[in-house]
Amino acid sequence: MAEFPSKVSTHTSTREASGFFTLGTPTCDVAFLKSVMGILMMVEIVLGLLVWALIADSHYHPYAAYHWVMFVAIFCWLMTIILLVIYLLQLHVKLHMLPWSIVLMMFNLCATILYIIAFITCAASVSPTSEKSSQEYNKRAAASFFACLVMIAYGANTFLTFVEWRGHGTNAATSQANGV
Repeated sequence: MAEFPSKVSTHTSTREASGFFTLGTPTCDVAFLKSVMGILMMVEIVLGLLVWALIADSHYHPYAAYHWVMFVAIFCWLMTIILLVIYLLQLHVKLHMLPWSIVLMMFNLCATILYIIAFITCAASVSPTSEKSSQEYNKRAAASFFACLVMIAYGANTFLTFVEWRGHGTNAATSQANGV
């Protein structure tokens, strides 16, 4: 039979709360702004702002098509700002219970699809809703152009996040076969 130890430690320790809301002090990752993903997010924010500002400055209320474009532009713009702040403050590292690579990839994919629809809607609605060479026509045409650029930026970001999520061509079977 094993002997009872002569000295027993009675020191109690408190467990640090590791819940969802304990984030600690956020640190600013300025290097993220210099990365390709950070630059693309900033481009999406600036161009998305131009899209909804140009539409909002035109008299778009009688035309339902522009309401869709405004919804897409403002929704994606706000969500991109939120994601930029999350990545800039490195909250994605502290909120590790979410698969951030998949969340970012799905958001970018959805934003790309929404902007494809918004671009087509906006571009198809320019001529029927305004006279050529008028101020309204120019604003709506510029909004269509910038919507196309934002769509391309979201598409590029979708591709980059897919490549990052995929792990640059490795998979579990290859890793296990190589003994990694």
